[in-house]
Amino acid sequence: MQKMTLLTASWNSAATIGDTLRSVAKQTYPEIEHIVIDGASKDDTLAVIEREGGHVAKVVSEKDKGIYDAYNKGIGYASHDIIGFINSDDFYAHDAVIADVMAAFDADPELEAVHADLVYVRQEDTGKIVRHWKSRECKEKSLSRGFIPAHPTVFLRRSVYDKVGLFNLDYRLAADYEFLLRVFHVYKIKARYLPSIWVRMRVGGATGGSLSSIKLQNDEIRRAQLLHGVHYPVSKFYIWKVIDRTLQRLRSRFVDLPSADWFR
Repeated sequence: MQKMTLLTASWNSAATIGDTLRSVAKQTYPEIEHIVIDGASKDDTLAVIEREGGHVAKVVSEKDKGIYDAYNKGIGYASHDIIGFINSDDFYAHDAVIADVMAAFDADPELEAVHADLVYVRQEDTGKIVRHWKSRECKEKSLSRGFIPAHPTVFLRRSVYDKVGLFNLDYRLAADYEFLLRVFHVYKIKARYLPSIWVRMRVGGATGGSLSSIKLQNDEIRRAQLLHGVHYPVSKFYIWKVIDRTLQRLRSRFVDLPSADWFR
């Protein structure tokens, strides 16, 4: 049986990381190594991990250079062949997510990546879905428009990191986009999209607070595209951004998932 490493980056996440930990503990797949990389939290994050994280294999708490630095550290600690991320604001949509991931890898030994769908939920009411990020196969036309799979739903073999490298810390808000562009556009790894919702993500985060931070993230995305030879007119890029966000909101009206406290 193949084994999975799940990495959780946290910083001052006492209010939300309990949901993350419980959703991992409830997964039906038995071979999961869960590692938490904490950025020296000043709140009760570590106390919550102590209380709710009986399954956690390793906790590292020290100052870092941000979430992408934590990701890179976590990859270094990972012991197993399949690696995924579930951050301290996120939690799995049901208890068979990892089982579904591993079934896909078991079915095709040459498969290098699996990804799926994600929903955004309200911070204060995680049962309220506000956007539905419906993914698709990673084709060049979609990649050129700024599409990339939702990072929390992307699971990769360790060999992909050996080939592609780690997260580039020069990108403060879009290092996940730049990394996944390398994965799917530059290296064109073998991937499979599964049309299923795997993750609930709370709205907010580094780009959720202001228009200036959203603009900075999109500027970094454009910089990553140019770096990797993706040329798409800036006007069309932003038009597709607006269209995609609108469709996400419309789709959210038709999502039917178990209640947000299914794992409590």
